[in-house]
Amino acid sequence: QMIDHVGGVEEGAYEIYNCVEKIIKQDILGCETTELEDKDLGNKEESTAPEEVFGDVLWDAHDEQEQMEAFQQASSSTCELGFEKYFERLNDLVAAPAPIPPLLVSGGPGSGKSLLLSKWIQLQQKHSPSTLILYHFVGRPRSTSSESSLIIKRLTLKLMQHSWLVSPLTLDPAKLLEEFPRWLEKLSARHQGSIIIIIDSIDQIQQAEKHMKWLIDPLPVNVRVIVSVNVETCPQAWRLWPTLHLDPLNSKDVKSLISAECNSANVKLTKEQEKKLERHCRSATTCNALYVTLLGRIIACAGNRGNIDETLQQCLQCQDTVSLYRLALRSIRESLQSDKEKGLLREILCVIAISHNGVSEVELMELYPELSSAVLASFVHSLHKMCLLTYGCGLLKFQHLQAWEMVRLEYMEEDGSVISAYRQKLVEYFTVQLSRDRVTWRSADELPWLFQQQGDKQKLHKCLLNLFVSQNLYKRGHFAELLSYWQLVGKDKSSMAAEYFDSLKAYEKSCEGEESMVCLADLYETLGRFLKDLGLLSQAVAPLQRSLEIRETALDPDHPRVAQSLHQLAGVYVQWKKFGNAEQLYKQALEISENAYGAEHPRVARELDALATLYQKQNKYEQAEQLRKKSFKIRQKAARRKGSLCGFALLRQRALQLEELTLGKDTPENARTLNELGVLYYLQNNLETAELFLKRSLEMRERVLGPEHSDCAQSLNNLAALYNEKKHYDKAEELYERALDIRRRALAPDHPSLAYTVKHLAVLYKKMGKLEKAVPLYELAVEIRQKSFGPRHPSVATALVNLAVLYCQMKKQIEALPLYERALKIYEDSFGHMHPRVGETLKNLAVLSYEGGDFAKAAELYKRAMEIKEAETLLVGGKAASRNSSSGDAFSLKSALSPNIFLEPGQR
Repeated sequence: QMIDHVGGVEEGAYEIYNCVEKIIKQDILGCETTELEDKDLGNKEESTAPEEVFGDVLWDAHDEQEQMEAFQQASSSTCELGFEKYFERLNDLVAAPAPIPPLLVSGGPGSGKSLLLSKWIQLQQKHSPSTLILYHFVGRPRSTSSESSLIIKRLTLKLMQHSWLVSPLTLDPAKLLEEFPRWLEKLSARHQGSIIIIIDSIDQIQQAEKHMKWLIDPLPVNVRVIVSVNVETCPQAWRLWPTLHLDPLNSKDVKSLISAECNSANVKLTKEQEKKLERHCRSATTCNALYVTLLGRIIACAGNRGNIDETLQQCLQCQDTVSLYRLALRSIRESLQSDKEKGLLREILCVIAISHNGVSEVELMELYPELSSAVLASFVHSLHKMCLLTYGCGLLKFQHLQAWEMVRLEYMEEDGSVISAYRQKLVEYFTVQLSRDRVTWRSADELPWLFQQQGDKQKLHKCLLNLFVSQNLYKRGHFAELLSYWQLVGKDKSSMAAEYFDSLKAYEKSCEGEESMVCLADLYETLGRFLKDLGLLSQAVAPLQRSLEIRETALDPDHPRVAQSLHQLAGVYVQWKKFGNAEQLYKQALEISENAYGAEHPRVARELDALATLYQKQNKYEQAEQLRKKSFKIRQKAARRKGSLCGFALLRQRALQLEELTLGKDTPENARTLNELGVLYYLQNNLETAELFLKRSLEMRERVLGPEHSDCAQSLNNLAALYNEKKHYDKAEELYERALDIRRRALAPDHPSLAYTVKHLAVLYKKMGKLEKAVPLYELAVEIRQKSFGPRHPSVATALVNLAVLYCQMKKQIEALPLYERALKIYEDSFGHMHPRVGETLKNLAVLSYEGGDFAKAAELYKRAMEIKEAETLLVGGKAASRNSSSGDAFSLKSALSPNIFLEPGQR
């Protein structure tokens, strides 16, 4: 989409932000919202909170995304496994009078602890919207998700977010752990309702007893804590807590799980086979949820191959989950056609097993150039199907701890040098990335950790002195990890600071030009903030001062980045209790921010808050209160205008008030509010609550406006998107069809809302296999885009490609060919002959030519496509671009990020 803009860079960036946000909500997620008006929706009480800004606290989007995906994966099973009895016990804990110790949810590996907790969280979100639930799912031992200080920082920031408290937070790991009980007491007092903290697999946290000492302290009256542990590795001191132990699955649940897996593959078991499976799944190690699920998957795959009895006999020899995983891996290996593919499968699994947080597909294909994308896609599909691998933040990692253990036992235990060899392979790969000046979050995540695992202090030390590696770790909030690396190489805080400063001075000598000097200023600022967090205030001043000098010279004394330097330097003086110096710097930063952004920008609010905090420390309460009120109004406007995640949290806090409001009157405005609230819950993945609000919005609109009003179509569209997400396709189909019928009659033929409904109903038909019904809608989508943008617009080409893909699925290659050719011409005219979209379309045309028997033309087209791919790779510095097509259908942002979405073999 093109954005026409004449004006400043900041304004242009803001317009792009709004446009992308709208596309994500409407075009990708299939939801629609009306813009919030500038006036308040309800009353103007100051209980509404401002947009969240954590000031100088550093936050890692990857860590947060990993937690969202872990929750989605844990709750993805549709089987409840008789959890109702456990739900009652968990509900009793919430209702019990304080004080109450944490509740221990215990069970063997794979017993369903994560599934139980995630399902219960969903129920709580549905029935108790005023309850604040903070969760953390710990992954593999020694992964980032098991780092105690990162967990505590994340929980603290979540509490701050929901209480709208803007306050400095230490990043020093020892102080963070020490101060957490006080933060919990302070922030829980600000929350109107219960707070539930859930930590899954807490025993996998590094030194859990030491770093989770706050669990044994008396908890605030409105706080409940639930932790899950492996019954075998639970710390002894915790065994005295109230415990909810997960029983082995009964025969009914075993049969239900296996039947569900077999039915999904259209496999029917005989009575005799069912009896054998039921008799086998009676021991403690063979009747847990993971074992039975994996068993069902193996039997279902065997049914498709026609050798159930043989596979069943092999399964009966497996008495625990690890041995069953071995059998699953063996079946995958046996399905491969060559020793080369079997070797590549081993390499992939071993590299993922010894990595810190997983490996991406791009990295695997760069590590193993002989590995084609088709073979890798086939591997990933098979390994995911057998519960071995999943995706997390775009990285391939193991779904369960037992899968990881099996790979280590199968491939790496027989020779201690094997692990070292694979570590060295990854070390060499990421070292090459650094040598090309490509310091990404991946190289910063993996390389220092690999050196630590190797015990190579010299190389670790050299890696840490790569200023961009340390900057990357620090800016993403991995403060404790960075500190632990320095401790391993035997450096105290002062010597570490001196080495960083010397490295920066040496780097400065090579800097020429504005761009490199701006980069240098960023490095100096990072060092200053790092030293401030270490408590080395006197040493922090020099790098922050140098950052300020460089920015004033290289940019401009009134540049916003100068304000950033002033703000950071003032923060040091505040901690140093040099309040006069700090006040002068904050005022300068405020003046620059107001001139750069305008008086009502969140950056201005940040400076006002900082000044207010400073005045409060000096007992100047009246001045502090005036500044806080001014800041509050700015943030309030920004939250309404921006619709950010903080706005979601704000609306969530007001959900009960809005509910009471809308129960009283049927008005179009209240119906709109209900619709917006439903969409926000949808975007938070709270589908049950979203459904309630969207239904009420639809019912109210039908009563007030009539069932044929275009606003009703909006509610129908959003409900359909929700049912599509829940895989209730029949319900979604009916609602999309009703919305389309209304919009066809009520709206212009090129109206965007009509286009949204046409697109998503077409995709749904395609997903349901109703290809004939999808064709006229894909054709209509082409017409709408032609009317909206003109016949030569790239958006029209994308619609043509979508229609061509559909025809190919229907084996109508003759109809698809002219569509691809027309799309190619549009892409070439719009973007040039070397654009990635041109390459993707050439590849599709090559496939069509090949299938039509024109091998020479297919080879020519494929060669052109590969030339574009190679040029693209060179353009981005040797890093292969995404292998996802930039054209074709976009289904759902959630689906795209979900670990459960994989290409089926044969899809193109």
